[in-house]
Amino acid sequence: MKVEHIQAQGAPAPGGSYSHGVVANGFLYTCGMGPVNPNTGKIVEGGVAEQTRQTLLNLQKILDAKGAKFSDVVKVTAHLQDVKRDFQSYDAVYREFFTAPFPVRTTVGSDLMNILVEIDLVVAL
Repeated sequence: MKVEHIQAQGAPAPGGSYSHGVVANGFLYTCGMGPVNPNTGKIVEGGVAEQTRQTLLNLQKILDAKGAKFSDVVKVTAHLQDVKRDFQSYDAVYREFFTAPFPVRTTVGSDLMNILVEIDLVVAL
């Protein structure tokens, strides 16, 4: 099996020892991406809506690296700092990027470090 590691131009630099994405067996698996502005290296200001939008824009850069689109996504895993408070706003922004038929999705509450949302994708290539 051939494995390809992706470092996406225009996405925030990884904050640790990981790749932006890995391609294996016809799928692109992205890293967990957060709401960091790639130009400033800082977390975007605002609430979960602004942070979700930036996170999905960052993931778009990884999709772009392989010529993929959000319509190619088959699985989304999202971590929210406060699911009860933020789910509705998160989901509204999510619908700006994803349309029916939607990919499968898992959304969980997580103890995130200084951010409100982190998302990773599985993409069929």
